Amino acid sequence: MKYEIKKADHTSAYIQLYKQVREDIIREIYPYNTKLPSKRIMAEELGISTVTVEHAYALLCDEGYIESRERSGYFVIFRTADGFVSSQKFSKHIFPSVPTPQTSVEFPFSVLAKTMRTVISNMKESVLDRSENCGTYELRTAIKEYLARNRGITADTQQIVIGSGSEYLYNLIVALLGRDKIFAIESPSYKKIEQVYRVSGVKLQKLPLLNDGIDSNALKSCNADVLHISPYRSYPSGVSADISKRHEYLRWAKNFNRFIIEDDFESEFSVSKKFEETLFSQSGQDNIIYMNTFSKTISPSLRVGYMVLPKSLTEKFKTTLGFYSCTVPTYIQYVLAELITSGDFERHINRVRRAKRKEIAKLQTKDKI
Repeated sequence: MKYEIKKADHTSAYIQLYKQVREDIIREIYPYNTKLPSKRIMAEELGISTVTVEHAYALLCDEGYIESRERSGYFVIFRTADGFVSSQKFSKHIFPSVPTPQTSVEFPFSVLAKTMRTVISNMKESVLDRSENCGTYELRTAIKEYLARNRGITADTQQIVIGSGSEYLYNLIVALLGRDKIFAIESPSYKKIEQVYRVSGVKLQKLPLLNDGIDSNALKSCNADVLHISPYRSYPSGVSADISKRHEYLRWAKNFNRFIIEDDFESEFSVSKKFEETLFSQSGQDNIIYMNTFSKTISPSLRVGYMVLPKSLTEKFKTTLGFYSCTVPTYIQYVLAELITSGDFERHINRVRRAKRKEIAKLQTKDKI
């Protein structure tokens, strides 16, 4: 077996194994419906515990690469067809596969207040300075490092643009890509996405959501240039695109110079034992615009969002839209940068994720009783 667990690697052994098996599944070394080596065989070959293998396989199950079949083992359910996979039949009522936790996600006010005082004390009059047009260097650098640590996104500071919420950034994207482009969105989707695009004057196509993501036939037949999606959890349907569907989106975007807008709202609070992977990190085509906000993770009152542009659009943005002033106060940007660099931001997210996992475990236990 060619897998190798490197002790010198700071990554956990089960994450190392997960990544290697996942790569083989994507490359079809393990094609659809084939059986993976048993936990015992894998553990013996690699000199690790069966618990480590079980954790790696559990992650692959969570993300839709494999499934466990009782008394049979683990089988690949990920499809890597050249064309489009057949989608499930549409259901108006979408039920979550796991109980929905009610864990509070509110950011601790005491931490926020302390950070605000620290920023004023350390930065003094510079909090009144005008921000760079794309956002302060401090916040963009903090976001860049956070995304590299937790989202698998490797980007330069120049690719990151700060703005006052998603709606503002949607308008910038339209201006950047052009009003002659056809935009496709999920149906149903967050109401303001459609409202902003219609007001911006672009042609809009609405693609129906099924239980696993956008209907394959609708996606294949649409003539859109840009696809706006929320693959982690679309609002208000709650639909999450499975792994096969996400690769289908990437295949769609490879043709005809298409772009994907990946709206990654709320993905930080995934209950998975690892952070959800982004299309931006999986695509090698340099055609994904990644978007997120601090509305859910800290507070909607901050009105701060950001986007990571593909390198192919960075210079064009600077040339055509670089004159726009940043719409987020410098002081607020310094506060966010301090929260991220101090570790308080990630500690809050990890607390919420742990609490959600515990609550789901309790709900599942109650259901079995």
